[in-house]
Amino acid sequence: MNDSTPDTPATDGTPVDDDPATERLAAEMARDIADVPAVEVITTVAVHLMSASAVTLGLAEEGEKYKDLDEARKLITALAGLITAAAPEIGNYHARPLRDGLKSLQLAFREESLVQDEPGAGPGEKFTGPVFPSRHQR
Repeated sequence: MNDSTPDTPATDGTPVDDDPATERLAAEMARDIADVPAVEVITTVAVHLMSASAVTLGLAEEGEKYKDLDEARKLITALAGLITAAAPEIGNYHARPLRDGLKSLQLAFREESLVQDEPGAGPGEKFTGPVFPSRHQR
């Protein structure tokens, strides 16, 4: 048995692939990602988390078909952690709309939940603090 086949990990745990085309592609991808500013990577990931959260909250077309509040809770919590951790690095200009989107998702989660979480116990609220509707939304 040859331990250096593409499907067998090397001794350090990385897969071994001696295909030059694969190596070139990996090098190109590394260069491409190196050209993308961190703020763009962070906001792109946040937007993907927001989109996935909205879908699992049932807010997309055919909403009930994809609604899964357990999954939504995980996604919203991950989003809150990312935004909270990244905000000082990406600045208020980029963080503010992400926070607004996060709050909208947290409020939508509350509306969709049959059993209400205590204030501060909703998805992501351990990072953001309790989320309440604005006075004009009540």
